[in-house]
Formats: sequence, C-alpha cells, structure tokens
Amino acid sequence: MDRMKVTKNVDEYISTCEPGVQEILHQLRKTVKNAAPEATEGISYMMPVYKQNGVLVYFGAFKSHIGFFPGPSGIETFKDRLTEYKTSKGTIQFPLNKEIPFDLVHDIVSFKVEENRLKAILKKK
Repeated sequence: MDRMKVTKNVDEYISTCEPGVQEILHQLRKTVKNAAPEATEGISYMMPVYKQNGVLVYFGAFKSHIGFFPGPSGIETFKDRLTEYKTSKGTIQFPLNKEIPFDLVHDIVSFKVEENRLKAILKKK
C-alpha cells in the first residue's frame, strides 16, 4: 500500500491496500456503518473516520495490523474483551494474521454512538 498517497475518500483509501487487507477493511467499514448508520464517513489524518456528534472511530491499515482508534473511553470500557490485543491509550491493534473481532468492533462503535449522543445532550444544557 502507498502510505504516502493522500486519499479523498474511504473507497480510495481501501483501494490502496493489498487485496487481502481490502477485504478486511470492507468488512470493518460495513461493521462500523451497521453500528452507526447515521454517522458521516470521511478521511482525516490520512485514515477513514466516522463522526456522529463528534468523532466515533478511525481505522487504518498498517504493515502487520489494522489500527482501530476508538479513543480512551472505548479502550477502557472494553478492556476485559481486549486482553489479547495490543492497546494504548486510544488505539487497538488487530493483527492481520488473526481474525478481526467484528462483533467487538460493533459493540465499541455502538458504545461510542451512545457516548457521543449523551455528550451532545449535556453540551446543549
């Protein structure tokens, strides 16, 4: 994949990846959209981003993993289900040589939708 190429949209981003990785990214995209059907999709920081009342998640393809970026609250809330993955403050690394836990991705995105919805309500008050 040409990591330095600036992409305009998620389709173009996915097309820059190896065919096997493209399949994973298509499924990841579908999972995010199913969990957040009202979210807008775009490119930010040269990666796909999904927003609804603020940023929900980013994801990106790397040499040996898919980076999934739900922010610190997404990591903390699901830490018990993330024990077999490398994580940092706001990032999960899903190795390319393992099956991606799409059910977990769905749950994290659903959580982020609700978290952002509640933050938006509090902000209005």
